[in-house]
Amino acid sequence: MPVLPGAEPYHHEGGDVGVLLCHGFTGSPRSMRPWAEYLAERGLTVSVPLLPGHGTRWQDMQVTTWQDWYAEVDRELRALRGRCARVFVFGLSMGGALALRLAARHGDAVRGVVVVNPANKVHGVTAHALPLVRHLVPSTGGLANDIAKEGVDELAYDRVPLHAAYSLRRFLRLVDGELPQVTQPLLLLRAPQDHVVPPADSARVLSRVSSTDVTEILLEQSYHVATLDHEAERIFEESHAFIGRLAPEAGGTAGQDRHREGSTTGG
Repeated sequence: MPVLPGAEPYHHEGGDVGVLLCHGFTGSPRSMRPWAEYLAERGLTVSVPLLPGHGTRWQDMQVTTWQDWYAEVDRELRALRGRCARVFVFGLSMGGALALRLAARHGDAVRGVVVVNPANKVHGVTAHALPLVRHLVPSTGGLANDIAKEGVDELAYDRVPLHAAYSLRRFLRLVDGELPQVTQPLLLLRAPQDHVVPPADSARVLSRVSSTDVTEILLEQSYHVATLDHEAERIFEESHAFIGRLAPEAGGTAGQDRHREGSTTGG
């Protein structure tokens, strides 16, 4: 199936500092594109891969698993490492879980991590029924466009393929077990009014990682897809400052002040 217009992967060749951005479950690079372009305009090398099964139709995602999604971002990280001196991993929702696993498994190859409304668990009665229900019902209602800002479309599926949802559940359990291996500086931004991922997921991430350089920022005017919402610009600015503090060669020096502005907690 052809990729939907606007769901294409995005790549930009910039300087020696690279950023890998991971989109969410049933979503597409559309949700990360403005963020990626903001970083690209500031001279960074940027990659936003399209995860397998995404960006076409939900039926294509039904035959993919977390191993496929993770393999794609792992390949992109290795490619960035081949041409950049320092690499950061960013992620939204499930993309946050992908970013955290990359950090856990690649260690010092990842300089820092930024996650927005990271997913840590599949919640609700449906989660417990997935092992059986996925064989009886192919899909359920979608999770798309939880955005406070009007007139914005994240270009995500309007259905959730249940075989893929079952694989997501297994993946999030795996990542939760690996969180103590995350030692890199971490910037976590979350929206208290997120209607897809509850606050407990971010709290769990913060309590499990071993990072000592941790900043948490609340996005009070945004919903789940905060990267396209009212406070998107703040996400972009804070993440760029985070990079500038940890990799001064990227051209950012405001990171020290911005780091003190957010609430901090040791993982």
